[in-house]
Amino acid sequence: MTGVTLNSIVKKYGEVQVIHGVNLDIEDGEFCVFVGPSGCGKSTLLRMVAGLEETTSGQISIGARDVTKMDPSERGVSMVFQTYALYPHMTVKQNMGFGLKMNGYPKAEIESKVAEASRILKLDDYLSRKPAALSGGQRQRVSIGRAIVRGPEVFLFDEPLSNLDAELRVEMRVEIARLHKEIGATMIYVTHDQVEAMTLADKIVVLRAGHIEQVGAPLDLYRDPDNKFVAGFIGSPAMNFLEGTVKGGKVDVPGLKASFSLALNLPDEGTAVSLGFRPEHVELDPDGHTHNVDLTEALGGVSYAYLLSDSGEKIIAEERGDNRSKEGARVGVKVPAERALLFDQKTGIRIR
Repeated sequence: MTGVTLNSIVKKYGEVQVIHGVNLDIEDGEFCVFVGPSGCGKSTLLRMVAGLEETTSGQISIGARDVTKMDPSERGVSMVFQTYALYPHMTVKQNMGFGLKMNGYPKAEIESKVAEASRILKLDDYLSRKPAALSGGQRQRVSIGRAIVRGPEVFLFDEPLSNLDAELRVEMRVEIARLHKEIGATMIYVTHDQVEAMTLADKIVVLRAGHIEQVGAPLDLYRDPDNKFVAGFIGSPAMNFLEGTVKGGKVDVPGLKASFSLALNLPDEGTAVSLGFRPEHVELDPDGHTHNVDLTEALGGVSYAYLLSDSGEKIIAEERGDNRSKEGARVGVKVPAERALLFDQKTGIRIR
């Protein structure tokens, strides 16, 4: 197996530039997830690695090879798509081995590779079935098995779970994580679902409008975002943001009716800032009267209270235990200063 390096990658469609000088190193055996909102360029970037999109400028390397101008078949990659793209008239076994058969592999070698992929994906009981007799999750496992038998240097996944229901998505996330652990291959995975990104990735690449916003381990991005976009995108529910102003060496936040002394290099007096804090760091006081409980979501072991201040600012608070807020109640809100992050309101850049 081997790693992938992107050096100053640019993609243009005519005069429209959609990828802007991306630089990225993906280590050998790493599970790297491209995540971001629709239209951020994550699938385009993946397809450029696969060779399905032409690279306008820059260099793509897989291991020591410059593959920028190579055909997809020469790059040593296998791609798993959002659609299963299985041949309906072929059995599972035939679907998985078809690519090798077309490339002239000996029958015994095809049998061996299909058997190994089937073992890894637990498809032994389904080899004689056709796709119509399989569930969505089983079809996606066959699609992944077809990629495995090729023995690629790099696996590419383009939103492979988008067509599955919630239960199957969870099941397949576990399957893909187990697959990576077993075969140790370099994998690049595209999703708009940050929960998938957090649970699967060794490294997350957050993209916006064709630019990389931040790269790092899932918990590093969650705990130490570089800007407001990453802070708001990574985490579910999203981080809370309230407007504030630097006053007298503190950050005044009207939405919390509080001022914060933060151990940061604060900007000039009067600068508009945003105070960010996670729902799990909100402390509620049932005897307080600063915020209305507008809505609650009870999810079993955890609940989320959607709060409104008297001036209309919104806050989401996580609650556990038996005593939880009720809709229509009035509560007090406190955010520990050590849990708060500060962002420049104009640029969105984190103030450290």
